[in-house]
Amino acid sequence: MNILILGSGGREHALAWAVKQNPKTDRLIVAPGNTGIARVAECASLDILDGAAVVAFCEENAIDFVIVGPEAPLAAGVADAARAAGLLTFGPSAAAARLEASKAFTKEICDACNAPTAGYARFTDAAAAKEYIRATGAPLVVKADGLAAGKGVIMGMTEAEALAGIDEIFGGAFGAAGAEVVIEEFMAGEEASFFILCDGVNALPIGTAQDHKRVGDGDTGPNTGGMGAYSPAPVLTDAIQKQAMDEIVLPTIAEMARRGTPYQGVLYAGLMIENGRSRLVEYNCRFGDPECQVLMMRLGAQALDLLLACAEGRLDRAQVTWAEDHALTVVMAAKGYPGSYEKGSVIKGLGRLPEDSRHMCFHAGTAEKDGQIVANGGRVLNITARGNDLAEARNRAYAMIDHLSWPEGFCRSDIGWRAL
Repeated sequence: MNILILGSGGREHALAWAVKQNPKTDRLIVAPGNTGIARVAECASLDILDGAAVVAFCEENAIDFVIVGPEAPLAAGVADAARAAGLLTFGPSAAAARLEASKAFTKEICDACNAPTAGYARFTDAAAAKEYIRATGAPLVVKADGLAAGKGVIMGMTEAEALAGIDEIFGGAFGAAGAEVVIEEFMAGEEASFFILCDGVNALPIGTAQDHKRVGDGDTGPNTGGMGAYSPAPVLTDAIQKQAMDEIVLPTIAEMARRGTPYQGVLYAGLMIENGRSRLVEYNCRFGDPECQVLMMRLGAQALDLLLACAEGRLDRAQVTWAEDHALTVVMAAKGYPGSYEKGSVIKGLGRLPEDSRHMCFHAGTAEKDGQIVANGGRVLNITARGNDLAEARNRAYAMIDHLSWPEGFCRSDIGWRAL
């Protein structure tokens, strides 16, 4: 098969790494890709938000299967354009991707199918939102309604923080994503990620993970796109997974189908777990980043078979084969992230890192300049390892980091602390 993956981050590097291992893969192209991806696949210059351009590229390159990585092309309808052209495609339609593109829409779906989630209110006016906060009291969670690269969520632990969040969002900090605000009840508990493949009718759970959103050790500091992750997540027991499927995921899929917008792709349910039960925090319509890295590390070559079964509507005949192992990834970021940071610093020591079925360095924000690898984004590298248990995976990942010399970068030192 000739396969095209859309995207340029660590998530897409991990997808490419796994897909490349499957003997069904003849030619693998990633657009636009990055420096690390170029080592396992061809990279192509392509506007991945332009459905017509993606279709034309696929026709020119005899592409058999399109995998859409990030959320932005999904919301832009690229999967719709590919399917309309007769291309086998992994990723939901723009209408179905509203589950991520609009938090208010997700709340409507939860209301319609009685899925347990936080109480909420939605606002397009700052004054009304502030009045609601003063009347309700903290803690509250203030969210930009639209896509904000994982950063449009403000934890209002005090009334002042919640009010400041309103000013930040309506003040344009997240662009068009902040045209509407959703204010939610603060949910106590432990958060974890549950990944399910859906083919419009059938659903197949494919793994659990736990992300570390805050920038600092001990889950301190501002939210980020994710500073590390591990899989599996012990807090998501078999019983809680069943409850989440029965009360949240399956009712959501049924409601989407009832509305004429069946969901096809990966459904990433962020869950808050307390007292042995889960409630929905949010849905994402693509693999998490960096959760994808640990899932792909554990799934390996079978990932492609699962994505194909999803795209072809035969998940009812598919199954996941898990090894009894664990994976952990540590994000290395440029100093200053998630605030302002500088690009162009040289990363040394990458050539010393092992790369095999148990050790991988997935590139996110890197570029090549004068024969050297340089930082080209906020989150730059995903140092990922597998082990027989989580402690072994963690020790291997941090041992890899010790081989690197990058004074302008940093990472959290406690990834996996909740489970360990």
